[in-house]
Amino acid sequence: MSAKNILYAQSGGVTATINASACGLIEAARRNRARVGRVYAARNGILGALGEDLVDTSAEPAAAIRALMHTPGGAFGSCRCDLPPLPQGRAHFERLAAVFRAHDIGYFFYNGGNGSAETAHQIATILPRLGQPVISVAVPKTIDNDIVGSDCSPGFGSVAKFAATSLREAMADLASMSHSSTKVFVMEVMGRYTGWIAAACGMALPAGKDGPLLLLAPEVRFSRRQFIAAVRTCVEKHGWCAVAVAEGIRLPDGRRLTQAGGDGIPGHEQLGGVAPLIAAMVRGALGLKVHWSVLDYVQRAARHLASRTDLEQAYAVGQAALTYALQGRTGVMPVIQRIDDRPYRWRIVPAPLKGIMNREKRLPRGFLTADGYRLTARARRYFAPLILGEAPQPYRDGLPLHASLRLKPVARRLQSGWQMPA
Repeated sequence: MSAKNILYAQSGGVTATINASACGLIEAARRNRARVGRVYAARNGILGALGEDLVDTSAEPAAAIRALMHTPGGAFGSCRCDLPPLPQGRAHFERLAAVFRAHDIGYFFYNGGNGSAETAHQIATILPRLGQPVISVAVPKTIDNDIVGSDCSPGFGSVAKFAATSLREAMADLASMSHSSTKVFVMEVMGRYTGWIAAACGMALPAGKDGPLLLLAPEVRFSRRQFIAAVRTCVEKHGWCAVAVAEGIRLPDGRRLTQAGGDGIPGHEQLGGVAPLIAAMVRGALGLKVHWSVLDYVQRAARHLASRTDLEQAYAVGQAALTYALQGRTGVMPVIQRIDDRPYRWRIVPAPLKGIMNREKRLPRGFLTADGYRLTARARRYFAPLILGEAPQPYRDGLPLHASLRLKPVARRLQSGWQMPA
């Protein structure tokens, strides 16, 4: 019996190191040619699988695959798409079974977060019931660092390093201008419903230093009165104040700050845009000059300042995913276990998707001081190794050099096209 082919796809918001996981998996597959066939990649995540829009990574030279290690974004395209459960989603899974059958797919790897883990679990459990045996493994990534059961999420260490570095540099600028100009700088970071990235910004201050930096995380309810008082104290003591705010911070009544000042559409919650709200709040209450910034896509695309730890872990989970699949493990995700802090030691272990999918790992309250505005020593021990080390990349004409893939399309074998059911 011929070796089964692999289908790999990327899902959700991309990171500076997601392509390192693709590199790890593809290189591992090439070292196991006797056990696996071709490695296909679906364009734009599960949508490409449904649409039979596949590319053949076998056409890529080894150097191009290796170049994925220093390429941000999603090299094969990503998507935000959840498959409906049975029985509503039966047509979706029948279509996937047909595509997998047509291209002799025996292994499926979905590179995403906790929501994407559900898709990998659905494929692992439903396709075999439809007569299409497949081993399905989720490959972790998310800058939000909210994957349950993993010490950290590939992609997080790099965004933490970039955000903390950016804030430290901005604080140097702010300090130099504060005497006669800007007194407060507000920097908004991603993280969805958790405060991992905002908390990591606390690393911008050296350990033990009482500096003018306040952290705002969703895990601590936001009090306007207390916050304004803290900013006033910082400015009076230091002459200026920097604020790192998570996009999903909550008010005392449970609403998110963006809901309180949002677009008014019932049931619509759009994260992002809290920095100008915080800035206006400070300006109105204290009459100070305030600047604000939203890092947005920049923070998750900053491969030039990636953490070496993060890059190594992203590559390792890609390799481990292939290993688990060849061992016959399905419905699992390779997760990171911390063995020690100093020196930082870690390992990869398999975890069932049932305990991961659609759950969130929240920032421990013990990572922030009693007032919620600063890091504790416990948090610093956690963050320090994740942002450690540099991962240099090649440059050309002064700018970063990224992978240039051929993306050779795989010939379609199904006669009918696919349209998402209404």
